[in-house]
Amino acid sequence: MFDRLEAVEARYEKLNELLSDPDIVNDTNKLRDYSKEQSDIAETVEAYREYKEVKEQLDDAKAMLDEKLDAEMREMVKAEIGELEDREEELQERLRILLLPKDPNDDKNVIMEIRGAAGGDEAALFAGDLYRMYSRFAEVQGWKTEVMETNSTGVGGYKEIIFMINGKGAFSKLKFENGAHRVQRVPETESGGRIHTSTATVAVLPEAEEVEVDIHEKDIRTDTFASSGPGGQSVNTTMSAVRLTHLPTGVVVSCQDEKSQIKNKEKAMKVLRARVYDKFQREAQAEYDQNRKQAVGTGDRSERIRTYNFPQNRVTDHRIGLTIQKLDQILTGKLDEIINALVMEDQALKMEQAE
Repeated sequence: MFDRLEAVEARYEKLNELLSDPDIVNDTNKLRDYSKEQSDIAETVEAYREYKEVKEQLDDAKAMLDEKLDAEMREMVKAEIGELEDREEELQERLRILLLPKDPNDDKNVIMEIRGAAGGDEAALFAGDLYRMYSRFAEVQGWKTEVMETNSTGVGGYKEIIFMINGKGAFSKLKFENGAHRVQRVPETESGGRIHTSTATVAVLPEAEEVEVDIHEKDIRTDTFASSGPGGQSVNTTMSAVRLTHLPTGVVVSCQDEKSQIKNKEKAMKVLRARVYDKFQREAQAEYDQNRKQAVGTGDRSERIRTYNFPQNRVTDHRIGLTIQKLDQILTGKLDEIINALVMEDQALKMEQAE
């Protein structure tokens, strides 16, 4: 492990030199790539340097015990050694995690797609609850949310809502939300007080840069049409809505939320690029994972991952067997307890595979 850390620190120093080289500064692509590489390893280097400093302080403190000290000073040194040993152990564990293979998409913005599935209007209402939950979580994190496309039901829910969350590390925290989410509650329209079960699906896509996925204009068919509201009625007479079809993959994206056709096309292109990138990544990952134990969150999107039980104020994540009696808080965006548990489980699996 420490040989790898030495190599990482050496690379960090080399990148410092490269980023001050005028030839690199004038080369936009190299400057971007080297800056990102340095940013990716900066936390590891910082932790390793702190570890070396703590190790040096610990060695010095242990050496002091060999000297002639009075009883009070000896106890103070022993206490300091205890604290330094605890910190050394914490840093070693942190460094082991930092050296795990990193998902290249972790720092990216996210495009989330939520759709009401089984359950009619109740499923659409639940899709709306999930959208608000993720929006509030993003707000707490200091991230920005932008709606890309909606297909509302007119009763406060969504058949489909697609939105972008802009913020560093958004994908790293939200990627485990892929899958089917199940709700158990008494619908407002249910006079008999019976509990109904409905589902909504969530897809989490990393935003793809143009340099990461090669989409040619000739491979895109663009159709325009008039925007429509709930129930299909036309809401304007201009052909502002846009539908993009990526011919090689068959991926189709529509956008009609903006009054401007240009803005709708810009939003649709972001979603299209993310979907095509995600499709290629999933195909490659499926091949890579054939003979490997899968990490948390890489399962099929039809997999039921979580249940939200309103009568018992309970949320259960079925992948890790976590149950929390705080549904009311979780729906206000307080997702940290669940997300942190999923991240830790994923790290544990990766460490197990690395051994």
